[in-house]
Formats: sequence, structure tokens, C-alpha cells
Amino acid sequence: MNLIPEPLAFELSSPGRVGVSLPTCDVPVTAVPASLRRAELKLPELDELTVVRHFTRLSQKNFSIDTHFYPLGSCTMKYNPKANEVAAAQPGWKGAHPLVSDDRNQGAIELIYRLQESLKAIGGFAGVSVQPAAGAHGELAGVFMIRAYHLAHGNPGRVKMLIPDSAHGTNPASCTMAGLTTVTIPSDAEGGVDLDALKAACDDTVAGIMITNPSTIGLFERNIEKIAKMIHDAGGLVYGDGANMNALTGVLRPADVGIDVMHFNLHKTFSTPHGGGGPGVGMVGAAPVLAEYLPGPIAVEKNGKFSMEMPAKGIGRMKAFNGNFGVLVRAYTYIRMLGEEGMRRLAESAVLNANYIKVKMEKVYPVKYPRRCMHEFVAMGNFVDGIHTLDIAKRMIDYGYHPPTIYFPLIVPEALMVEPTETESKETLDAFIDVMLKIAEEAKTQPELLHDAPHNTPIGRLDEVAAARNPMLCYRS
Repeated sequence: MNLIPEPLAFELSSPGRVGVSLPTCDVPVTAVPASLRRAELKLPELDELTVVRHFTRLSQKNFSIDTHFYPLGSCTMKYNPKANEVAAAQPGWKGAHPLVSDDRNQGAIELIYRLQESLKAIGGFAGVSVQPAAGAHGELAGVFMIRAYHLAHGNPGRVKMLIPDSAHGTNPASCTMAGLTTVTIPSDAEGGVDLDALKAACDDTVAGIMITNPSTIGLFERNIEKIAKMIHDAGGLVYGDGANMNALTGVLRPADVGIDVMHFNLHKTFSTPHGGGGPGVGMVGAAPVLAEYLPGPIAVEKNGKFSMEMPAKGIGRMKAFNGNFGVLVRAYTYIRMLGEEGMRRLAESAVLNANYIKVKMEKVYPVKYPRRCMHEFVAMGNFVDGIHTLDIAKRMIDYGYHPPTIYFPLIVPEALMVEPTETESKETLDAFIDVMLKIAEEAKTQPELLHDAPHNTPIGRLDEVAAARNPMLCYRS
């Protein structure tokens, strides 16, 4: 039975009720112009205690990595150490103003510089920019850089970007926004890039390739060096999607295998707050061939002094000021805490945890590509007639687990993409495996439990097709 849904603020409203009394205004009052307001738009009338209880109850319904296991494949929902938050809350960082001149902002610029140097070392790159505000924003910056390179070298006809069908889902959109066309390269029987299809697509219109390694099916691209050489021989450049860098830190430097430009997701690999509409950073690293095209400004050190400067042929700004500085503090703190050895251990542990779950689950949940996985794996939820991956995902909610990513990547039928990260204990993994095996048994013996799930949430199974076709985008009493 469903719990009673949380009432909306408008439903709690009572005419004449107020939560705060403000002093008489001591400056002239100016009415909001009629053109900027709607007469029918009214705010709820509530007392302070009702407001506090309402939002506190809502907060207790939140699902977060601080409260539950969050195996959301491709998103790397790892725990954010509280030391990061303590560092970011220090007055010198929290109170830093982006318009302060460089000579009065040496500490903040030095931190940016040190973070750039850290990611240069981790990725093997010649330059790094903190400008992009998210992973997809970093993708866009990288594609802009590739486009700028070709234009600068008199090749405006290089407008085709090759994208493997196992790449990250935002890659085609980034190319389209940059004015390029995309060509999908299929996977081979083992889940890698089909080299014959890639060779056929390499011509003098190729700007480059966007490749995710490990791919979104959790496999390492064994032919990455061959792929990079084929693209370079064709006059193109290689963009590496760094979304899955959690499997490689301290083990492999992307630039060493031919990656020319790549974004780092600080909210994934480097454990900064994850999404929710808040600030992010998709830092971009570049090999020598593209370093001068990075977005700026970039932190530079000269004779012990630090400044923010634009690269020689940079594509310009991607973000106001110096990016989302509080996120940079958190990422730098995390990298310094782990150090070089810790970076490698996090990747090894992430891969170990994923393979541990995979081996236990694949006895029941089929895996399309049964190779050893990296930091994540993709199972299939169609092992019982009449049961779909969506049913399994909804049933997981009843057991207190956030569902994994489902129905992506598209090349795996009924996909169920699981990523445990390195931060989870064996006890947590074992408990998750037990639940997944129990749900698999329920699918065979009590399928109605899955079809009707979730059962103990404020809102039950929604008609998602109707919601998509007839969205209600505003409050209606």
C-alpha cells in the first residue's frame, strides 16, 4: 500500500497566515511592473514552522549516497569525503571573490594551478583548463577545440565526427551543437570498435573521433592505439570522453594511447558533489597538438607569481570568471589526500568491486559481452518471459536500493548497467547481490510483485508513457 503523498506547499496554505514580519521599509518602495508579473500568480500563505516541517520531511525522502547504495552505471555515484567539504568551507576559499585582481587572489589561483598540474600528470596532457561547468560542457569544449584546429589549418571541410555506438550518450549532441555531423561506428562481436567499419569511414572529411574508454558497456577498448593511429593517419584528432576515468586513474594515462583532448568529470572520478542542478566542473586536458586551443583563462605560474591568462589560440570562455571554484577546492583536496598510490588503488578497487558483483549476478542476469569488465558492467533483465528491466528496477526501490541505469547503452537489450564504485564495502556488495538474486527468483515465482512495484513509496508505479505525452508542468489544485 502506498504511503500518503507529501502535500504541496499550496495545499498547506491558509489565508492570512504569515511566517515572518519585516520592519517598515526605510527606502522608497517601487512596484513590480505589470509586464513582469501575472495577476493570477499567488504564493502560499504559511507560518514558519509549517515551512520548516514541510521541507524537512521532503529532505528525509531524498535518496543520496550518504544514505543508500547508489549503483547508477556510468555516473560513478561514489561517496564524497567530508574532508572535501571542510576544505571548501574555509573562509579563505568560501569568501574568495572572482573579481579580485590576480595579485590579491594568489592563493585561489595557485590552487587552480596545482589542480591543473595534478590532472596533467594523471592524464599525461600538456595543458588543462578548469573552465567547462559539466561533463557535456567539457565535451563541447573539446569538439570546439578540434573544430578550431582544423579551421586554423585550412581544413573547413573536416566536419565529420565518428562516434562508436558504445560511446557516452551526450557525444552526438555535443557534435551537433558545435556544427559537426556524426557518423555512428558499430561495435564488433566482443564489444569493441569495429575496425573495418572505422577504416571505411576515415576520409578527408573526418574531424575526429569521440571515444569513451572504458566504454559504456564497461569494457576496455583493446584496440585504442590502433584506433588513434587510424584517425591520425586520416588527418583527424581523437577526443576521449573521460566519464569513466574512475577505472584508469594511476593505471593508464589517456594521452599515452593517442588521446588528443579529454574532459575529466570532477563529480565522478574526483568525488565532488554530483548534479542536482548545482555546480559542476568538466575540466579539459589536451595533448601538445591542441593545448593552445584550450578555453581560458588558465592558471599560469611565472617566477613564483600566479595569474590567469588566455591560451594563444584558445576558443575563449566556456564559463564566467574562473569556473566553479568551490568544486575545484574539493577535487584538489581529494587528489592530495589520495596521492599517486591512492589514485591507482581507487581504480583497482572500482574494477574489483564491479567484477565481484558481475560474477555473482551473471549466473542469473545474462551479460551480452562476458569479458572481464572494468568499473561497471551491463546485464540484461529479460531472462523471464513477461518481465522487463523496468520491473526489476522498480522492485529494487522496495528493497531500499536506487536502481542502476536502465535501457542504456542501446546496443544491449533490456540493459541494466551497474557501477558500485570503489567506496563500497564487501558487506554492502553482498547485500546488494542477495537482493538482486531474490528479485530474480520473484520474477519467476511471483511476477506480480515486480509488475506492481514499487509498493512502499509515496507514489506508486507511474504511467510514464502518459506522463511523457501529456506532461503537467505547473501546479494545479
